[in-house]
Amino acid sequence: MSNLVIDCQNLGKVYQDGKNKVEVLKGVNLQLEQGQMLAIVGSSGSGKSTLLHILGTLDHATTGHAKIKNTNVAELSRNQQAEFRNKHMGFIYQFHHLLMEFTALENVAMPLLIQGIKVNHAHSEALIMLEKVGLGHRAEHKPSELSGGERQRVAIARALVTKPALVLADEPTGNLDKQNAIKIYDLLNELNQQLHTSFVIVTHDLELAEKLERSVLLDDGILTEVTHA
Repeated sequence: MSNLVIDCQNLGKVYQDGKNKVEVLKGVNLQLEQGQMLAIVGSSGSGKSTLLHILGTLDHATTGHAKIKNTNVAELSRNQQAEFRNKHMGFIYQFHHLLMEFTALENVAMPLLIQGIKVNHAHSEALIMLEKVGLGHRAEHKPSELSGGERQRVAIARALVTKPALVLADEPTGNLDKQNAIKIYDLLNELNQQLHTSFVIVTHDLELAEKLERSVLLDDGILTEVTHA
């Protein structure tokens, strides 16, 4: 069986803007092995988020296909896609998107509860993951009682609590200062080593992208490999 978590072949995306067609992705080919960390860099409007949304089954390609864990996700029904996301993927965004009325523990446990796991077990697993990101002592705090960096670490714990094969992160440090941004990237690297989870991280920060083992550049819809010095 293939060790590829991602296998994109000739991926294209075209949006219709009135009478005009906007080609956002142009024949993108991308493979990612289990446990690899990949940065996608590029200027605003280059198609980075569109590619991430297609990989996450939140959008669909116009041409080509994207296979995640040997599954052509575009062929799944909406319900099947939602189940696939919950089982195999985690998502981290620039803004944490935590539920403000729930504690850190409850936020992290949410994906497990959606899977039908019993509350006690879900909370136990959530606490383990919060401890991995250094926030076990803040488990009962609500997001309003946490700093920006802490909220993002809670969001990372939530993305990883189901032990997904793949985590998709869209500018996960874009809302943080430089010091906290470096801490978050160091944390992602550490969790990658511990859990052997694959990460795809969209970022505009070239310095931070160079911390990852592999980078690709998306420019005007065309994807090219970046060689680190």
